[in-house]
Amino acid sequence: QVQLVESGGGLVQPGDSLRLSCVSSRSIGRFDFMGYYRQVPGKSRELVATIAGGGSTNYAGSMKDRFTISRDIAKNTMYLQMDSLKPEDTAVYYCYARTTPCIECRPIDHWGQGTQVTVSS
Repeated sequence: QVQLVESGGGLVQPGDSLRLSCVSSRSIGRFDFMGYYRQVPGKSRELVATIAGGGSTNYAGSMKDRFTISRDIAKNTMYLQMDSLKPEDTAVYYCYARTTPCIECRPIDHWGQGTQVTVSS
């Protein structure tokens, strides 16, 4: 079982920056991919960004120019740098990882506990 522990959320003003961190209990080097999703009350969880095992990244269109996802394999940590934050970025942000333990195994999805990001003046 993979444990994902998130940190870095908080209350900021519009235009500010935040960096979220997600620390894994296991080596992330063999993960299929990792990413961040976010959710506001009453809405479905939506993709923010992903980073694949090979390092390629993918972003939701509205966040592509403001957010940067990265990872430090040596530290088993993924990061989400969020710049130029807007009130509509307010949400609970969830760390996510998908692993496939063996060739014949089904993928397993793992989630962090979530961290609140509030953007307000």
